[in-house]
Amino acid sequence: MMLAGIGTNATLAICFRYLRLRHPTMKLIFRLMAILAIVGVAAATYFSLNNNNSAPQSSFLMLDGSQKTTADWKGHVTLVNFWATSCTTCVAEMPMLSQTFEKYQGQGYRTVAVAMQYDPPEYVNNFVQSRKLPFEVALDNTGGIAKEWGDITITPTTFLLNKQGEIVKQYVGAPNEKELHSLIEKLLAS
Repeated sequence: MMLAGIGTNATLAICFRYLRLRHPTMKLIFRLMAILAIVGVAAATYFSLNNNNSAPQSSFLMLDGSQKTTADWKGHVTLVNFWATSCTTCVAEMPMLSQTFEKYQGQGYRTVAVAMQYDPPEYVNNFVQSRKLPFEVALDNTGGIAKEWGDITITPTTFLLNKQGEIVKQYVGAPNEKELHSLIEKLLAS
């Protein structure tokens, strides 16, 4: 059936609309489709909000030559900070990160500073020695760690992990000290 002056697709759409509005079975099918669509959206929302946000399973070359993995941090609240000696914000936040580490280290907290690929190891070593950084420092010589953690290019970028190794918070730029301490205390208590 084709209506004068209307193409086949338009004719089918008109017939479909007529059947949908008039036929009880079509009404039922459309109601079921609407319910399924709502359930689908709800399920997608649920799974996107409750996804596993585990930290990447990375291997780290520490400044002292030892090897560590993300798995070594389980059971601790861990701050992972991607930084560079040439980054003024990174340099400025290091005293706060050091004080935070010293304040919470006895309660199961650790800090790992990951120097970016473009940061020469001798610069990193000199910075760590001259500033007497109290926490662990890793070298990302290949850029692989930054890539595994979301292709990090902006420094500082900081991740806070809970005791299960899940990323709880990501900061781009220096974290607010008061908010960071509040979150660390909450994670240490859980």
